[in-house]
This record gives sequence, C-alpha cells and structure tokens, in this order.
Amino acid sequence: WGYEVINRWNPTCIDPNRSFSAGSESEEAVALMDFVKDLNAKFFVHMDLHETTDSDESEFRPAAAARDGLAFEPGVIPDGFYTVGDSANPQPAFQAAVIAGVEEVTHIAPADAAGQIIGADITQRGVINYPYAEAGLCAGMTNARFTTTTEVYPDSPVATPAVCIDAQLAAVGAGLDFALAHQSNS
Repeated sequence: WGYEVINRWNPTCIDPNRSFSAGSESEEAVALMDFVKDLNAKFFVHMDLHETTDSDESEFRPAAAARDGLAFEPGVIPDGFYTVGDSANPQPAFQAAVIAGVEEVTHIAPADAAGQIIGADITQRGVINYPYAEAGLCAGMTNARFTTTTEVYPDSPVATPAVCIDAQLAAVGAGLDFALAHQSNS
C-alpha cells in the first residue's frame, strides 16, 4: 500500500520500515515478524528493495518533524542507486557485488560533500551501513548471512521507473549470484 500511494506511514502515522523490532507499534511489521518467526527457518539472504522519491523530502520528512514537534531540517535525496548494509554484519564484498551488478543498468549515488549518503558515512562507493536491529529495519529480523536494503531514485533526471525496476532486478540477481557462490563458506 505504501508503494502504491507513495507514503511511508501506516494509518496510525507509524513508519513500518523502521518498526521491525520487539514492542513494535506497527501491526504490519508485527504480522510479518510473527510470520517469519513461525517459519522457523534459517535465512541465508535477505534483500529488502526500496525506492526513495522526492516526496520523502517534500512530504514525509516535514510531516514527521511536525508530528514529533521538531524543526524540519532539509536534506537531499541521493541521485542514484545505493545500498544499506548492516553495521553489525556489513558483508562488504556482497554489497560491492550488488553495486557492480546495478551499475550495468543505472548510475550509483555519489557521496555528498561530507562523504555521506543520507547522513551516513559511505563505506565504499554506493554503500552505507546502519545498525539494522537498532534502527528497526526489516532486513534485521531474519539474521541472514547476506543482507542489504536497496534504494532506487525514480525521480532522478537520468532514470525512469523502468530503469529503477531493472536496477532492482540487477541487484537481486547480483546478490543471489554472490551468495550462491559463497554458500560453502557459511
């Protein structure tokens, strides 16, 4: 639903994308966490595919600041594809393989003047890391060996929605190829 209406919040003004943790107030995140837990499976790869649109900066972030009683501080939407690895399990070679696969389809987001993407230091070209579990990111709930959250930017002047879809397909293909080539090392 969020993808279809370009909205990060659920009807109770909670961002499910940051709610994959114990005590979550997001019914959607709780339902998915319960489903995954009931599978009682060991996950090897978890790729969480995202897109960031200009509405994050023009609508979501100002509304979130207003909801939380904070001053809105403008930011910049990265122009291009990037990945977010888990700082507790960064897997730099896996992230590099995903970036290499995607750059055959579209451009990779450059770091800003501070060497960052969305306020996080880049660890390699097109890659930042977040503490998945602490931030409540979906890819943190499976404890998979290889994890990434991908971001495409369909509002880029040099990309199209079709290119962004192709980039996500390339990311999944490159990620799975890498993981399968390294499964004996697990």
